[in-house]
Amino acid sequence: MQKQVERLKRQDSVFWVVGLGSLLFALVTLLSLIIDMAMTGWPRISPAFFTSFASRFPEKAGIFSAWVGSLTVVFVTAALAIPLGVATGIYLEEYARKNWLTKIIEINILNLAGIPSITYGLMALGIFVYHFQLGQSIITAGLTLGLLILPIIIVTTREAIRTIPSHIREASYALGSTKWQTVWNHILPYSSGGILTGVVIALSRAIGETAPLLTVGALTFIAFLPTPPVMAEPPFVSFQWLMDPYTVMPIQMFNWVSRPQEEFHINAAAAGLVLLTMTLLLNATAIYIRYRFRRKYKW
Repeated sequence: MQKQVERLKRQDSVFWVVGLGSLLFALVTLLSLIIDMAMTGWPRISPAFFTSFASRFPEKAGIFSAWVGSLTVVFVTAALAIPLGVATGIYLEEYARKNWLTKIIEINILNLAGIPSITYGLMALGIFVYHFQLGQSIITAGLTLGLLILPIIIVTTREAIRTIPSHIREASYALGSTKWQTVWNHILPYSSGGILTGVVIALSRAIGETAPLLTVGALTFIAFLPTPPVMAEPPFVSFQWLMDPYTVMPIQMFNWVSRPQEEFHINAAAAGLVLLTMTLLLNATAIYIRYRFRRKYKW
């Protein structure tokens, strides 16, 4: 027995060393890539880089249309995916009966969360572009990315709701609350931190996607902005921008990297640094939201 215990301890020590070495190797590799990209692209970062359109002259090229396009596409994605994903998660966890049909739906949602993004692009090409004739537009991109992150939001919503202790529900029912009053006044406030964390992480994934947007026809070179949503004349609000062509930052980077000039590669590194900063800010926001809600709602 003593020899077996010592053997298990040695195996545990070996596993700890191998795991720590793998973690350090991954961190060093990632850090070296980030440092190299930052050193390459930082000299190009300037106010003009953010306010200039794409150009065939690398010293004049900027990411104005790309970051505006990224924000508009992510806005449409969030407007479509967040309400539907959170509502679906609440229904499956609080209202749906636990039967074979529910289990099939849950398994399919988990499978959809792991499907490669290019599959969503091919599906969106056939449905949104060809069948519904939405074309190469912002609404097509938003719908595509919305479908991509919808399973992630559903899964994180359900996991956040599962962390709520059952005695909170029981106390609410004991006071005469209905099912919806319990969900709205107790379940959602206590699980909001986890739900919002999952939403922000899903959006941070969407903002860096390239393959599905290329599939549905995002432009690689665009030197204009979408139609303004606010007009000076009645009806003062325009939705034409939803049907306008677009580009996003990952595609702009792809366009620059594919060119032979070294100056365009520097522009791509600068755009990558901006995109990485945006993603890190979104993840930091998710961590902050989770921290605040955990402090606000304690049981």
